[in-house]
Amino acid sequence: MKVKHVFPQYISEFIGTFFLIFFGCGSMILAEVNPNYAGSFVPIIWGGSVSIMIYALGHISGAHFNPAVTIAFWSVRRFPGKRVGGYLLSQSLGAVLASSVHFLIWGASHQFGATEFSVSMGVGFLVEVILSFALMFVIISVATDSRAVGELAGIAIGSTVALCAFVGGPLTNASMNPARSLGPALFSGGILEVWPYFLAPVLGTLMGAKVYEWIRCQKDQESDGPGCC
Repeated sequence: MKVKHVFPQYISEFIGTFFLIFFGCGSMILAEVNPNYAGSFVPIIWGGSVSIMIYALGHISGAHFNPAVTIAFWSVRRFPGKRVGGYLLSQSLGAVLASSVHFLIWGASHQFGATEFSVSMGVGFLVEVILSFALMFVIISVATDSRAVGELAGIAIGSTVALCAFVGGPLTNASMNPARSLGPALFSGGILEVWPYFLAPVLGTLMGAKVYEWIRCQKDQESDGPGCC
């Protein structure tokens, strides 16, 4: 019976990641190829895509849509290790398929929404770590702490993505997600330069998860009262 329940979770992660990249990177492509397209809406589209997919699929798979998030949940024992590989593969395939569809729609005369640093490597790496920390800190709060308002999880996480994109977008394109960087990198020819976008989000989300678990100050079975201890 367990096997029957695992496959839909993988499909959900595939679909959610696909639409995250399709809409998010698609808006970046439109801003690049169409001078009349309002590029200032790109961060809002990223945040909105995340929110919508969380509400659509969160009850099935947990709505990770991000290998770094999956690894971070596993690191604090809030996700089973036997499912990590399936989630990572599903997320990566969803991202690659989204970039494939972008190729079919717009050809290859654009950057596919690829991530790249407009600052030095060290500064860009630090920015990605900070953004990923913030994202995971919010995710683990609304997803695992019964004191948080769970019904607003999609809005909280989507808003975090949008804020990170507004601030980090001009610096690093605000990836926070190895799968999000993988698909565009494969089609834009930048796969050899994308390694910081694999490493920095994982480091940031690991720290975000660990810090929140540290300040949680209560076990899951304890009182739901406000504050610690």
